[in-house]
Amino acid sequence: MGESITDGTLAAFLKKPGDRVEIDEPIAQVETDKVTIDVASPEAGIIREFIAKEGDTVEPGTKVAIILKSAEGAAAPPKKAPEEAVSQPPPVAEKEKRKDETAPVIEKPKPASPPPQPSRTSPSEPQLPPKDRERRVPMTRLRKRVATRLKDSQNTFALLTTFNEVDMTNLMKLRSEYKDAFLEKHGVKLGLMSGFVKAAVSGLQNQPIINAVIDGDDIIYRDYIDISIAVGTPKGLVVPVIRNAEKMNFAEIEKEINSLAKKAVNGTISIDEMAGGSFTISNGGVYGSLLSTPIINPPQSAILGMHSIVSRPMVVGGNIVPRPMMYIALTYDHRLIDGREAVFFLRRIKDVVEDPRRLLLDI
Repeated sequence: MGESITDGTLAAFLKKPGDRVEIDEPIAQVETDKVTIDVASPEAGIIREFIAKEGDTVEPGTKVAIILKSAEGAAAPPKKAPEEAVSQPPPVAEKEKRKDETAPVIEKPKPASPPPQPSRTSPSEPQLPPKDRERRVPMTRLRKRVATRLKDSQNTFALLTTFNEVDMTNLMKLRSEYKDAFLEKHGVKLGLMSGFVKAAVSGLQNQPIINAVIDGDDIIYRDYIDISIAVGTPKGLVVPVIRNAEKMNFAEIEKEINSLAKKAVNGTISIDEMAGGSFTISNGGVYGSLLSTPIINPPQSAILGMHSIVSRPMVVGGNIVPRPMMYIALTYDHRLIDGREAVFFLRRIKDVVEDPRRLLLDI
């Protein structure tokens, strides 16, 4: 499972007793705090029975199934079930029939009692929906882990959020003009996220305190920039990491983002690919979010929130013109980062995105 995982929940069996399995074929899935891991069969054969049950907490080395290397005995478990089904149900069915015969006599008076209840409720009391219209579903381990980490973030950090807005005209024009040539040379589409990653790298280099973290009474400054990208999946939020983003160009960033995003959605991303990270970017704009206050991903010290692009009237050169605008938000740990550094960082994001040529000239 990996050194950081000590146990998991047996989420589901992918096979049934009596099914044929091959070596390394997945037979079950274990859900951990971070990822869902396939349990592969070590041998080829027939599944005789499952020892563990779905929902059980299992540790590395726990036996979950018995596999017969030969087909002999595979039919044994099914034979027992029919015998028990034939011998046991008749008396149970007879008892149920006898109960049903007497049940109507006892239950008939009961319907007369509910009518008085509505009269007891006063007009001020809320009318709650019946329980049969509610569903109770256990939280997944991933969702519980996310909930714990986010609550710990609120309890530990002195969270403060500052905002700015970005004119996306030039970055969108750059993408429009070079998207075909970029795709032809690098084999990947040019998106907006790589521009924001490069802008974040530039901002973190200018304001290294935002890339740092508090450790006890010390401040740890990082001489590397690992950008975490928040990705929403059907099973919950995961945050894969782009390693050493300061050494990557636009094409390398786009390729890494696409690769990690596909793995995250398919559930094949590894724990190592989500470990660490010194700064997080969350793009709520893909879902249509106009503005939000993102929560820091512990143990990092800040997170950048991107939002949807909306055409708004802006004053440019004394004239009111429509511009594609995006609100950006930086939530930071005020224990470590002052408002001055946070505002300068966000201004650097704004300057680089609005004029990407600054990256070439390093100004």
